[in-house]
Amino acid sequence: MKTQLKGDRVLAGKEAVAELYKTGYFGRPRDDGLELSLVEAAYLQFRGKLDIELEGRLLDFRVFFEQASLRQENFELKYIVYKDLKERGYYVQPSASDFRVYPRGSHPGKSAARIFVHVLSERQLLPVKLLEDSVASAENVHKQFILAVVDEESDLTFYEIKTAAPEGEMLEPSPVVKTDATFLEDRVIAWDPQASGALYTRGFYGKMLDPERLQLSLVESLYLFSRGVIVVRDRKGKVFSFEEFVEKASEIEGSFLRKYSAYKALRDSGHVVKTGFKFGTHFRVYRKVETVEKIPHSEYLVNVIPADYEFRLPVMSGAVRLANSVRKRMLFAVEKGEGVEYLDIGRVKM
Repeated sequence: MKTQLKGDRVLAGKEAVAELYKTGYFGRPRDDGLELSLVEAAYLQFRGKLDIELEGRLLDFRVFFEQASLRQENFELKYIVYKDLKERGYYVQPSASDFRVYPRGSHPGKSAARIFVHVLSERQLLPVKLLEDSVASAENVHKQFILAVVDEESDLTFYEIKTAAPEGEMLEPSPVVKTDATFLEDRVIAWDPQASGALYTRGFYGKMLDPERLQLSLVESLYLFSRGVIVVRDRKGKVFSFEEFVEKASEIEGSFLRKYSAYKALRDSGHVVKTGFKFGTHFRVYRKVETVEKIPHSEYLVNVIPADYEFRLPVMSGAVRLANSVRKRMLFAVEKGEGVEYLDIGRVKM
């Protein structure tokens, strides 16, 4: 079948509507024939279904592929993903998100597309704002959002990305106690044995220094401070104000307030939140803990990121892979004013 390369489209005659669109749902019918995207045309040329001409010259696959790469950004990446999905048995159509994919056993006209796919190279940066907007656009029309990452050897990894609103099952954020505590080098110690025991065994805060005294992290301390559970003093006995605590903690850790916003949101929503240092993340998060003697597996690992963050895909891949290997979900808590919003990222098989 003869076709013409025009700009970033390949145009076919009316006979292509019956041969390509009605049988395989390639392209879009137009009044005078069928309009194919460059990736669709390349796939059909590879399958021996098309002859593609440019200004009267017949293009072989190599020349057309080179031309297409000049005319469309990331063409070769999109072709790799498109071909992979087609060979897995999906009906795939180009869209604003790169591709929309129909459920197996369905096709355009029979049901709506189920998945939006966005394609990136492992070398490209992914701004979190772009990702949030893309996920929101998909979820607003009840679609699944998939990020297809092409590595330097042209292997594919697929990630499902969705918003999350995690809800815990801890009824009280903290036991009703009050005690003095001292801000030391980079942590806080609560001194009262009864209060320390209650915070540790019932609220699951900190770690016991000994049977009578409790060590608290900075985010735990500020949260308990904000709830009136502890009064924090410096080592000379001066009582900190909330602002003074924040200032000192921020000198120790530049991202302290961002971490605190996520910690507070997770604690307020009924979770137990502990450091995720051993997993290379900010927090590990439990939906429910009943006793310190029998701590369950945590449900989530959480990294806190600023609103202008740019994902480096090898780093994101490592975090998600680790979370999956220890049977946890990987959440990224995105700073939003004084609160956070969550992106849940996990590997999927297509």
